[in-house]
This record gives sequence, structure tokens and C-alpha cells, in this order.
Amino acid sequence: MAICLPFSIYYKEDTTLSIIISSCITILIGGILLLFIREREDKELKKRDGYLIVTFGWLAMSFTGTIPYLLSGAIPEFTDAFFETMSGYTTTGASILTDIESLPRGILFWRSLTQWIGGMGIIVLTVAILPILGIGGMQLFVAEAPGISPDKLKPRIRETAIRLWMIYLTLTGAEMVLLKLGGMSFFDAINHSLTTMATGGFSTKNASIAHFNSPFIHYVIVIFMFLAGTNFTLTYFGLHGQVKKIWKNEEFRFYSISTLIISVLVGIVIYQVTDYNIENSFRSSIFSIVSIVSTTGYVTVDYTSWNPQLTMGFFMLMFIGASAGSTAGGVKIVRHVILVKNSFLELKRLIHPNAVLPLRFNRKVVTKDITFNVLAFMIIYIMVFAVGSVVMSYLGVDFMTAVGSVATSVGNIGPGIGTVGPVNNFAHIPLMGKWFLSFLMLLGRLELFTVLILFTPYFWRKY
Repeated sequence: MAICLPFSIYYKEDTTLSIIISSCITILIGGILLLFIREREDKELKKRDGYLIVTFGWLAMSFTGTIPYLLSGAIPEFTDAFFETMSGYTTTGASILTDIESLPRGILFWRSLTQWIGGMGIIVLTVAILPILGIGGMQLFVAEAPGISPDKLKPRIRETAIRLWMIYLTLTGAEMVLLKLGGMSFFDAINHSLTTMATGGFSTKNASIAHFNSPFIHYVIVIFMFLAGTNFTLTYFGLHGQVKKIWKNEEFRFYSISTLIISVLVGIVIYQVTDYNIENSFRSSIFSIVSIVSTTGYVTVDYTSWNPQLTMGFFMLMFIGASAGSTAGGVKIVRHVILVKNSFLELKRLIHPNAVLPLRFNRKVVTKDITFNVLAFMIIYIMVFAVGSVVMSYLGVDFMTAVGSVATSVGNIGPGIGTVGPVNNFAHIPLMGKWFLSFLMLLGRLELFTVLILFTPYFWRKY
């Protein structure tokens, strides 16, 4: 929080004291907790502890993250402040703010910083920590390099985390320089770099990226959104000249090829139904597609205004997600690939019941445990979406808004459809709806199982 002080002081804002007090409060809370657990530092952490630490750690960050908003008066209502903070840390990008540009710069920077911290936090968790705990679908991820395995970036969690932070910081800095060269102010460049690499989508402008009428800026952000949605292990290989490893990865091939094909097809439709020229049609298409698939949620155009078919297409893209091991939310492409491969293998097994037909991903056999995990994840994801939509409808929002708000919250995307579309926000959502959507954001960000397991009686049972 104290990192926000230079901006508040430079722009001579009256939020300086609020940020100082917020920093002191969080330091005090951390210090008190440290005193209570110092004598327990050498105790071994078990799997059950891991689930609790991850979930309650995210909750603790979200509750304390509201303090700058509340003390500064930028967001006076606690529910709204919590929603904005949870949206930040989970890199969802859904906002209740109706006039973003009126906020003090120090508070705007804190808002962007929550996403940057959350983005890196989920990378360290999914790559270095969760595979050890066997949480959620993270076993899928072990086969590729994440987790403590021979294919690891480095054998120790600490070393892995440091290298991931360096990649994250390097890409953030590179984007900031390019955006500054493209005409953004330093403040806008650093904020948009933070939220792009986190695939968060918080902007300093009311109109999001549409405010910057610059093809150069749009294409730069497209590139970095795509990189942020790529497995960071592959980015590590790429930065070390091991390019062949990147293209050999099935998930990356599907991610890149499908994104390009869909962007071209949607661009053709946009060209036909609007008065955009060819370049503008393709740019609007690829920006919107990459923004949704990478779950960033930036906006340059209102994709719900073109035609109903495209609106439905973008809604379906909300259930894709980018690569595992990236800052992106959503289902993740690797799960879709495994699900489709297994479906085709089941058809073959019907014809050849005695044949041994192993499921392979990246030329490695995928165990049945992982396949069952994928199936369970997909079923629970759909159930959460269905039940969540019913709950939101019961709370008083219309059907399109209900399904749109739930899909975008669980997928950590940001804009949805209905009255929470690209040119709208979540300010009008009922109070209980904001709390429910905040829960869905956390649920989606932590891969469903991590949170849901806490609601099961056998988790708390002593053996």
C-alpha cells in the first residue's frame, strides 16, 4: 500500500494520510499475527493446512485491501469496496465505479496494484505450491513442468517463485515502455501494464482502452494479453531460447491457432455488419477475442452491439480460458483438450472394447485420475454457473444479466452480457448479489475445489 504514496504525494492529493494509515494498519495486523505464530514456525504444514492458507489468505488480502478505499472515501460503502478489492485480487476486473477518472491517482494505482499482486500470486500458487498439495486440477499442470518435478524451472519453490517474479516484472516493464512510446502518460502506462500482465482489465479511464484511439497501443496490449494468457513456464523457455519447446506444447498450439482463426472469422463478420474498414474490423476482433479468452476484460468496442450471434459467441468464449500456469482465469484450454480427446477415445473404445487406447497430452499418457479430475471440474463448473444464474435471477436481476454476471465472475473475466456488458458496470447489482459474485470470483480464481472442499464435512473430520 505504501508503494502508492509517491503518486499521491506527486499529484498533491488529500489521500496521502489515508494511504499511510492503511499501510500502518496492515503492518500492525501482520505483526500481531506473526507474534502469535512465531513459536509454530517449525511445525509441518499438511495438505489440509494448504487449503485453508490459500483460501483464507485470499480473503484476508481482500478484507484488508478495502482499507484505502474506505479511509479515502473513494468507495465509502464496505460492500462496494470489498467487491472492487476482490475483483482486483482475483484479477476479474468487474467494477462498481461509475466515474473511474474522478478517483485520486494514489487510489487508482492501489486498484491496479491489487490486480498485479493477485496475478502473480496465482502464478506462484499454481506453478510452485498447489501441485504439491494436489489441489483442484493442478495435477494436470505437473506433466508440463510446474510443481516440484524433474521438469521444474528450478527444484525449489523459492527459486521458482523468484524466477517467475522476474519474468512477470520484465514483461510488465517492457509493456510499460511500449505504451509510453505509443503516447500514454507514464501514470496510464504503468497502470495498464500492471493490469494487462495480471489479465485483470482495470483501467484508469471510464471508456477502458477505447479511450486511447491508437492502433499501436491496441496491438501492444493484444500482444501482452496473449503473453499473459500463456503458460509462464513456456515464457521462461522462450526467454532462454528454447523456442521449440513452446510450439511442441499442445495447449499453446491450440491457444494460438484457435485465437487467430476465431479472430479472422469474427473480423469478417464485423466488416460485413459495420462500417469499419478491414484493419479496424480485424483489430476490434482480435482485441476483443484475446481480451475475453485471456480473461483480461479490456474493452475497445461494445461487442454486444454488433449482432445477437456475435454476442452469443463472445458469451461462449467466457467458458474457454487461456493456458494453465498463466494469470488467466476460466476453465483453461488444457481441460478442454483433454475432455475432447477423451470423448473421441470413448467412441473408439465402443468399436474396439479390448483395445488399449491411452489418452495422451504432449506425448505423455494422462492418467485416469487426471481425466476424472477434469470431468469432475467441468461438471462442477457448469453446476456452479447454473445454480449461480438461478441465485442471481432470484436476487432480482434479469436473465441475461444473471447468466452474464455469473459467467464473468466465475471465469474472472470482467465484462459480461446484459446490463453488465462492456459499456456497463456492476454498480446496480443488489447488495447480496455483490457478495455472491465476490464469492464466485474467489471460487473461480482458486480452481473451485480449493474453496469448495472447505464446505465438506469430511474436510473438518479428525482421523
